[in-house]
Amino acid sequence: MVNKFFYIKGGSETYYFALKRLLESKGHEVIDFSMKDEKNFESPYADYFVDAVDYNGPSGAKAKIRAARNIIYSREARDKFEKLVKDTKPDVVHLHIFQHQLSPSILDVCKKYNLPVVYTAHDLKMLCLNYVMMTHGKICEKCKGGHYLNCARQKCVKDSFFKSMINVCEGYLHKWRKSYDAIDYIVTPSEFYRKKFIEFGVDKDRVIHLANFLDRECPTVNKTEDSEQYFLYFGRLSREKGINTLVKAYEKYLEAGGKSELKIVGKGPCMDDISALVAEKKLDSVKLLGFKSGQELIDIVGNAKAVILPSEWYENGPYSAIEAIQCGRPIIGAQIGGIPELIDGNGYSFAHGDADALAEILRIFPESGTDEYKVLCDKSRELFARNHMADSHYPVLEKIYERAIELHK
Repeated sequence: MVNKFFYIKGGSETYYFALKRLLESKGHEVIDFSMKDEKNFESPYADYFVDAVDYNGPSGAKAKIRAARNIIYSREARDKFEKLVKDTKPDVVHLHIFQHQLSPSILDVCKKYNLPVVYTAHDLKMLCLNYVMMTHGKICEKCKGGHYLNCARQKCVKDSFFKSMINVCEGYLHKWRKSYDAIDYIVTPSEFYRKKFIEFGVDKDRVIHLANFLDRECPTVNKTEDSEQYFLYFGRLSREKGINTLVKAYEKYLEAGGKSELKIVGKGPCMDDISALVAEKKLDSVKLLGFKSGQELIDIVGNAKAVILPSEWYENGPYSAIEAIQCGRPIIGAQIGGIPELIDGNGYSFAHGDADALAEILRIFPESGTDEYKVLCDKSRELFARNHMADSHYPVLEKIYERAIELHK
């Protein structure tokens, strides 16, 4: 299995290590390939990992050229991956997030040794050079059909023409070399992503939807005095997550007589802006709690009246929602990306970016203890049991591996 980070950095790593544990529990040997980092977990294959790459660090001209070359095609990753393949002789390769720090150069090794390849699309990088199909706060699909120059024209990568142009070169090179043809099956955590890949020209027979899973038992939640009395957002505080829309909607909710608090857990580039907005509007019932983890986070999530997903980009299968529904929490989510797939009788949805619509949902949301509220909680648990259990995930993925192997016999 390949993932550029070998520590828990986000949802893709949560899935990677959960899947690693699941496969090993079923008797499979999992061979790791990643990037060196002091935060990494231990791996018997760590000597094969590529050297740490920090694209925010290089400042000199030579360093920038070296970093750009690595994004487009990493010879180090190719050579080390080939040595790992020759030494371990894997039956199948399962890719996760590998672009940039590792680069698609490793796909050449897969082709050379006729290896079956499965790729879990945790993001949209294969279709969109900046991963998210969003630029400057708006959804963008202008690169459809491989028209990657739009990325440079719009400075889609970190608002930089230079960084965007590097990605343009990467996109055209691997389109010309047909690098991604090495992938036999693309697994998408959301049905929305499956449809998006097909819409962008990927053969529908190559794309399979399989929802993310959690391999932990439902955690014990310590009840708090304000249990089921507050709305909750937890995750990255960034523009595409719709955090500004959430605060605006909550202000309207208060103006309409709403009483429940709003707790915001997480950190990110919008932290200072949100703090300033909350102070300016004197929203004393908005509690900015910062980053939380472990049992403290479990208690905050498990005691929430509802968890809000106000995203304004194409979310995939966010683990924040999966963790919430496992705890029986109702969901209020934007109608975008894979979020609607996480709402099935267990909450309400609204048009993304529509603060008025979100405010109205907050206003009419059932109170804790009512029959209507209990139904929402039960439906969340049912949805988790139906779609996000390890026992149902494994046999589907095993069949995908077998189908990929069969193609290479």
